Amino acid sequence: MFNDIGALELVTIVVLAILIFGPDKLPKVIQDVTGVIRKIRAFSDSAKQDIRSELGPEFKDFEFEDLNPKNFIRKQLSENEDLKEIRSSFDLRKELTDVTDAVNSKETDPAVASTAASATPAATGPDLLKKPAAPAADQRARFDADAT
Repeated sequence: MFNDIGALELVTIVVLAILIFGPDKLPKVIQDVTGVIRKIRAFSDSAKQDIRSELGPEFKDFEFEDLNPKNFIRKQLSENEDLKEIRSSFDLRKELTDVTDAVNSKETDPAVASTAASATPAATGPDLLKKPAAPAADQRARFDADAT
């Protein structure tokens, strides 16, 4: 609950508490605050038990922490077997290396590159260096100077 309070903040709170309540009443205030915190925790624990008992036996493993979206997504991703299989079969580094090699091809001669690409198009994927052919004159979009 107070994981991000540092030493300086804690000292400031103690000094303010001493100034506000005084050294005589401070122990009583601390006891009252801890008693209220215990009552709130007991109330929340009993409410959780009531909800679990009302949900029935099919929700015996239900945890309220799972309702946090971050925990829910993490749990669903870690339990899904299909995602584990996809994750293990997909090698991102290999894919990036293949794309980088295709873009930064070592071959400088376009005739050699085109014959190599046409020889094994399915093995290497699409030819990223090939330029598309220009459309025929009748297929070109008409230019309308008045429309622009």
